[in-house]
Order: sequence, then C-alpha cells, then structure tokens
Amino acid sequence: MPRLVRLYIRQVLIGFAVSAAFVALLLGFNVANLWHLVTATSGGTIAVVMLWIFNGIVFAGVQFSISVMNMAEKNDPPGGGRRDALPVLQTDPVPVRVAAKR
Repeated sequence: MPRLVRLYIRQVLIGFAVSAAFVALLLGFNVANLWHLVTATSGGTIAVVMLWIFNGIVFAGVQFSISVMNMAEKNDPPGGGRRDALPVLQTDPVPVRVAAKR
C-alpha cells in the first residue's frame, strides 16, 4: 500500500477517535441538555451516531491537512516575490481656487 494511503487511513482513524472523545465529552458535560435529549427520544442513538460520523469527517479532514502541511521541508529558504524596495512617491500640494461665499 502506498505511503500516502497509509497516512490517510491513519489520520482518518485518529480523526474519528477524536470525534468519539468529543461526542463523549458533549454528552458527559450535558451541553445544551444533550444527554436528556438523546435518552428521552426514540431516535437518540441515531442522533449520536450521526453526530459522531459528521464530526469524524471534519476532524479527519483537519487531522489529514495538518499532517500534510507538516510534511513540508523545514530547511528551504523563504521564497516568493521580489525583494526590491518599494518606490516612495513624493506628493506636492496642489492649489485649489475656492469661490468666496456671499
């Protein structure tokens, strides 16, 4: 299996584990009375599973993007753009004639 695929699978598993911990904390601290809402309704388990899946997708994407951005070479000199000095424009006052008020 290619290294990038292994990296992606590992980061997805980490993201879903973080999502499980996040949902457990949400239910444990009873944020927005979520524990009562989940236990008192018939579709509570579906709601918890959907919350875990959707947060897992988000956390997995963030985890993978952070790991890809950390793969950059650290010894590269900073690049991009020219390092020329910016021209400074000298402004001269322009006289403006104003009609006298009567």
